[in-house]
Amino acid sequence: MGAFSGTPVNRGGPYREHREVPRFTLIASIELREPQTDTRISGRISEISRKGCYVDVLITLPEGTGLDVRISRDQGVFETKGKIVYVQQGMGMGVTFLDPAPEQLKLLDTWLAEIAM
Repeated sequence: MGAFSGTPVNRGGPYREHREVPRFTLIASIELREPQTDTRISGRISEISRKGCYVDVLITLPEGTGLDVRISRDQGVFETKGKIVYVQQGMGMGVTFLDPAPEQLKLLDTWLAEIAM
C-alpha cells in the first residue's frame, strides 16, 4: 500500500464548511518560506486538494502569512505562492494555494488523479 489513499479526508472541526473541493490523504515533504523575513519551515503535508493543503508542523506562523510553497514527491515538485488560512497550535496549519502557474496546476491535477484512483 502506498503512502496515500484515495479516500477524501473529513476531519470535521470548524474549517470543514470552508472546503470547496475534496481533500485527499497524501504524505509528502513541504518547504515553506516567508519571503519578508526569509523564515523557512520544513515539514510534511498530510492532506491536499486543488486549493490547498494541511501542513503537519510543531512550529506555526500566524494566520494570514504569505508564503512560497514547495511540495516534493517522487513524481516532481509543485511550487506556488500560498497563505496560511488557519493555525492549530502545536499541530499544523492550513495553507491555501494562490494562483498556481498552469504547469504547476497540471502537475497537481496529475497527483490528485493518481490519488483518486
